[in-house]
Amino acid sequence: MATCFRLRSCLALHLPRTPPSRVLRPRADYPVGRIRGYARGPAGLSSALLRTDGFVGGSWLSAAATFPVHDPASGAELGLVADCGVPEARAAVRAAYEAFCSWRGVSAKERSSLLRKWYDLMIQNKDDLAKIITAESGKPLKEAQGEILYSANFLEWFSEEARRVYGDIIYTPAKEKRGLVLKQPLGVAAVITPWNFPSAMITRKVGAALAAGCTVVVKPAEDTPFSALALAALADQAGIPPGVYNVIPCSQKKAKEVGEALCTDPLVSKISFTGSTATGKVLLHHAANSVKRVSMELGGHAPFIVFDSANVDQAVAGAMASKFRNSGQTCVCSNRFLVQRGIHDSFVKKFAEAIKTNLHVGNGFEERTTQGPLINEKAVEKVEKHVSDAISKGATVVTGGKRHQVGKNFFEPTLLSNVTRDMLCSQEETFGPVAPVINR
Repeated sequence: MATCFRLRSCLALHLPRTPPSRVLRPRADYPVGRIRGYARGPAGLSSALLRTDGFVGGSWLSAAATFPVHDPASGAELGLVADCGVPEARAAVRAAYEAFCSWRGVSAKERSSLLRKWYDLMIQNKDDLAKIITAESGKPLKEAQGEILYSANFLEWFSEEARRVYGDIIYTPAKEKRGLVLKQPLGVAAVITPWNFPSAMITRKVGAALAAGCTVVVKPAEDTPFSALALAALADQAGIPPGVYNVIPCSQKKAKEVGEALCTDPLVSKISFTGSTATGKVLLHHAANSVKRVSMELGGHAPFIVFDSANVDQAVAGAMASKFRNSGQTCVCSNRFLVQRGIHDSFVKKFAEAIKTNLHVGNGFEERTTQGPLINEKAVEKVEKHVSDAISKGATVVTGGKRHQVGKNFFEPTLLSNVTRDMLCSQEETFGPVAPVINR
């Protein structure tokens, strides 16, 4: 949460404030289209939470165009979502900036209370929110339910931390002087989130920003906008003031220009991004011209190391937990397994047995499923490319190795042995259910 503050002396100038009681509404020059209804979606999803429009300045606003969102498991269309562009992004930033002028003056106690109400509403609607995650990301329902709980817990945590925004007294070289440090909110934070944790990555960032007194503009991933919009509906119910939390969904086609607009807008003071390293570099470049504060959580290439002295059963249990969560689609999933020569064969054998016994591929809504689909066709093609490259260079497929018969976006949990460091799976993040083992 500290990154949402700026430190200044008590003599620094304040920005002009509007009265806390002021009700902020979209300006007349906002690019507002007609207001659409809700997404129909498949049976079982909450129609009250499955929204299709952007959320700007406390209002549901459509855009000139829409883009489809599909269930990665079945390919079914979940709905057509507003395809916001640069004008909508600028409008959302203006709404957030105007709201900041009053939100920064709201007492810590009141901000805490509003965040707590938002948390309470998430818990009340946890089952519906989890179903939305499973529908749009394919994540097994049990994993989605777990995500909603810890997603809500971020709001609970920051609702309590909002009351503990303390300053400091610093001793100076001069005996008769003291330095007084006050913490002040930065301003508008642009939050760009990934599809693999479509709820938790939002509350983790937004909860901190709102507790600190900042306002936010959220650009969710194009594959999973419904979770961000459902959170907007609950934030509105909780009484979060208009303009404090804004959501601008957009298609992949417009993502680049919207990201650039957010990073270069002079009214934006902070950028928070979770996603690929390549995209992070582009956003850093855009943010550099105005020297914006930036926080980034980028791609990884995490090794899982097993020494000869390891307990094989415990090592296999750890490997299963660290590799196959969300079908290998998390930034903390182990991407390569470095196993010492003396324990290698035993580890590979037991790892293969665990994969075959414990992992069940299927639709995320099926109770038995532990491995859902990959997010889209492009993700499957990347996994196929890594496996094909490894095989062509001498790797052995111990189990899996191809698309699953359940559907085009499903891939078999795969274990590769005889992997070498020149293979793609040893050099790049696979982001899929592939465990390459390197004999060390």
